[in-house]
Amino acid sequence: MTAAWTWNYGEYDPKTEQVAETLCTLGNGRFATRGSAPECRADSVHYPGTYLAGCYDRLTSGVAGRQVENEDMVNLPNWTLLRYRCLPEGGSPGEWLTPDSEDLKRYRVSLDLRAGVLTHRLLFQDAEGRGLRVTHHRIVHMGNPRLAAQRSLFRAYGWKGTLEIESVLDGAVSNAGVERYRELDGHHLKAHRTGSEPGGIAWLTCRTAESDVRVALAARTQTAPSVPVVDGHDATTAVQRYALPMSPGGSATVTKTIALHTSRDRPVDDPLAAAVDDVSHAPGFSALLASHRSSWQRLWHEAELHVPGRAGHILRLHLFHLLQTLSAHSAELDVGVPARGLHGEAYRGHVFWDELFVLPYVTMHFPEVARALLMYRYRRLPAARAAARQAGSAGAMYPWQSASSGREETQSLHLNPRSGRWLPDHSHLQRHVGSAIALNVWRYAQATGDRGFLHSAGAEIVLEVARYWADAVTFDQGRRRYRLRGVVGPDEYHDAYPDAESPGIDDNAYTNLTAAWVMARGLDLLDELPDARCRELMEQLSLDSTERDRWDDISHRMYVPFHQGAVSQFESYGRLEELDWAGYRRRYGDIRRLDRILETEGDTVNRYQASKQADTLMLGYLFRPTDLAALFARLGYRLDDEVSRDTVEYYARRTSHGSTLSSLVHGWVLAREKGPEAWSYVEEALLSDVADTQGGTTGEGIHLGAMAGTLDMVQRGITGLEAGAEGLRVDPVVLPEIPRFSFTLCFQGHRGIRIRMLPGRIGISVPTSSLGPLVVLLPGERRVTVPAGGERWFRFP
Repeated sequence: MTAAWTWNYGEYDPKTEQVAETLCTLGNGRFATRGSAPECRADSVHYPGTYLAGCYDRLTSGVAGRQVENEDMVNLPNWTLLRYRCLPEGGSPGEWLTPDSEDLKRYRVSLDLRAGVLTHRLLFQDAEGRGLRVTHHRIVHMGNPRLAAQRSLFRAYGWKGTLEIESVLDGAVSNAGVERYRELDGHHLKAHRTGSEPGGIAWLTCRTAESDVRVALAARTQTAPSVPVVDGHDATTAVQRYALPMSPGGSATVTKTIALHTSRDRPVDDPLAAAVDDVSHAPGFSALLASHRSSWQRLWHEAELHVPGRAGHILRLHLFHLLQTLSAHSAELDVGVPARGLHGEAYRGHVFWDELFVLPYVTMHFPEVARALLMYRYRRLPAARAAARQAGSAGAMYPWQSASSGREETQSLHLNPRSGRWLPDHSHLQRHVGSAIALNVWRYAQATGDRGFLHSAGAEIVLEVARYWADAVTFDQGRRRYRLRGVVGPDEYHDAYPDAESPGIDDNAYTNLTAAWVMARGLDLLDELPDARCRELMEQLSLDSTERDRWDDISHRMYVPFHQGAVSQFESYGRLEELDWAGYRRRYGDIRRLDRILETEGDTVNRYQASKQADTLMLGYLFRPTDLAALFARLGYRLDDEVSRDTVEYYARRTSHGSTLSSLVHGWVLAREKGPEAWSYVEEALLSDVADTQGGTTGEGIHLGAMAGTLDMVQRGITGLEAGAEGLRVDPVVLPEIPRFSFTLCFQGHRGIRIRMLPGRIGISVPTSSLGPLVVLLPGERRVTVPAGGERWFRFP
C-alpha cells in the first residue's frame, strides 16, 4: 500500500475528528458509512452516520415562531459500534475504551484508496503497563451493495483475563450532524424492533417517520476464539455480548458482517427477511475483502488518473469519493447528485446544481451512471411543470433544492450562526438551475452520441425549460430587449436590491445568457429531430410555430447589462457601494461568509459590490471563449478579449469565495486566460475539503461538486478537451504546477481513449478494441484522426 494510494491521520485530534470521519467515509453508491471510530457513539467530537442514497424523510419543526418543514436524507442506525473493555484476572472491569480514554497512547487512521479499506489502529496502556493493541478493518462492499463488514483484532500485553465485547446495532440515532440545524427536529426513525436469529445474527428494523421507508439491518458477529453470545436487546438497540479469554501476547478477533435492506429495494421484498438471508450466506471477511478489492480494481481501471505529486494525491482522494457516491449501483436507483455526497447531513442531502460540475467527469468515464442521473431529473419533470404553473408560467421550473419528489425543498429560513438569528431564505429564486440541467442534457448527448436519450427524455427537458424562460421574460419597450426580473444568481449574496420590499434582482447576466442559450438549443433540437418525432413531440407538448418564433426572437434580444467596460453581474450592480475589503480582512481575517459578518453588524451585503462566489465568471467556466463570444454576438453584444479580461479582473477583486466552487471556477477561467494567479485558485479548490478551508464545513460532508470539478480541471480545463458531434476537441493550456499527467476516458462509444499531457505536447491514443478511428479537432480547426490501435502527439505553445 503505497503512500500515493493512502490517506492517513497519524494522531488523534478531537478538533478535527469529524473532518477525518468525513474524508474516511466508505460507500458503494447505494449507501455510505462515515469513517468514525467503531468505539464511539455520536457526541460533540464523534459523529457516526450511515446514509442510503435517495432515502429522505420530512418533518415539521417550530422555529422562530414559525412552522418550518424540511426533508432530510436520513441518518440510519449505526452498524459500526463495537465496545470493549479489559477485565484483568483478579481485577475489576475497566472503562469502555475509546479514542478519548486517558490510556490511549497511539492512534492512526489509514484509508486505502486502491482497495476501499479503512483501518483504525489504537494502542491503550494503563498505569500498570498493561496494554491492548486494537486494529479495525472496515469495508462497504463495492460489489454487493447491500453488504458491509468490520474485522477487529485485539492483542493483549502484560495481562491475563477477559476482554468484554459488545457488538451493537444502534437505532437510537437522529439527524444531528450539523450544528446550525439542531433546533430542527431530527428524529426521523420510529417503530424500532430488535431480535436475534441462530448463528450469531442480531437484527434491527425501523421505518422513517413520514416517508415510511422500512429499514432492516442484520449483523452476523463471529469471534475467534469462538465463545457463546449473550443477547441484550432493548427497544432501539440490538446488543450481542462476548467474553473473550486473553493472555499476554495472545490475540482475539471479532468480525461483524452486516446487510442493509429497505422497502425501496427492487425487487420488493420483506427487508428483514432479505437482510437476515443475505448476512447468513455472506462469505467470511477474507473472501468479502478479496471480492471487494476486485470490484475496486475494475473501477480504477475505468477511472484511471495519474497526476504526480501532492496534487495527484489529493485528486485521487477526490476521485475515490466521487466513485463511492456515484457508482453503477447509483445507476440502478432513482437518485440525483447530492451536493455533500453520502458523507454527512449538510444541505440535508439535497440535490442542487452540482451535477453541472460532476457530470462532465462522470459522463466521460461512466456514461451509464450519467444517463441515470439525468433520468432523475426527467422523472421529476412533472413536478417542475407543476411548479411553473403555480408560478404562473408555462414549461418546467426546476427547484433550487430537490430531494425525493422534485418539489422545491429550499428552506424558508436559515440560521446565521454568528448572530444566532433566523433569517428569510430567498435562494429558491435561483431559477438558473433549469438551464444547468438542460446544458447537462446537451453535453451528455454530445459526449456519448446518445441521440436516443436526446430525442426523447432529453428533448422534453430542454424544450420545457426553454418554454419556461420564454414565458418568464418581460419585454422592455425602451430597450427593445427581453428581461428577467426577480431572480437570484449563482452569487447568492444578492437576493434583493437595497431597501427593496420584495426579494430578487433583475437581469442577472448568467441567468439571462444561459436562458438564451437554452432557447437557442431548443430550436436546434427541433431542427435536428426527425420530422415524425418533431411532430409527435410538438403535439405532445402542445408546442406550435408561434412559440418557436418567440424563442428565436428572445434568444436574439435578451438583455445583458454592462458597466465600467465589464459585464454586470446584474442590472445596477455597478451602482452599489464599494466594500472596504482591506478593513474587513484586518478585522475578521476570514471573510468568506461576508454575508453573515455584515448581518451580525446590522448591515446587509445587498448594499455592496461583493459576491459570495463566481457568478458572471461562471460563463467562462461553461463556454469556450469563442462559443461565449458567439453567444454574446447572437444577442448583438461584443465580447472581445479586452471585455473578457476586464470582467475577470473586476470580479476577482470583489469575490469573497464563500463557496468551494468559487475558487474552482476562478482557477479554470484564469488558466484559460493564462493568468498567473490561476494555480492559487486551483490549489484552494484542491484543499477546500482536505484542509477544511471553509472553517468546519467538511465535517458535515464533502463538497462533491468541488471534488469532481478539480478532476475535470485536469480532464477538460488544462487540456481544453471538449466533446462535440464533429469530434473530440483539444486546446491545451499551460499550468506549470501540473505539467504532466494522463487519464483515460470514453467518447461516443470509444472506451479506453488515453490522454497524456507533457510539457508542450499532448498525446492521444486509441485502443485496438475501439469502434474505429477517433476524430480530433485541434486549435485553428485543424482536423486529424487517430486510428484504432494508434497514437498521435501534438505540440502546443
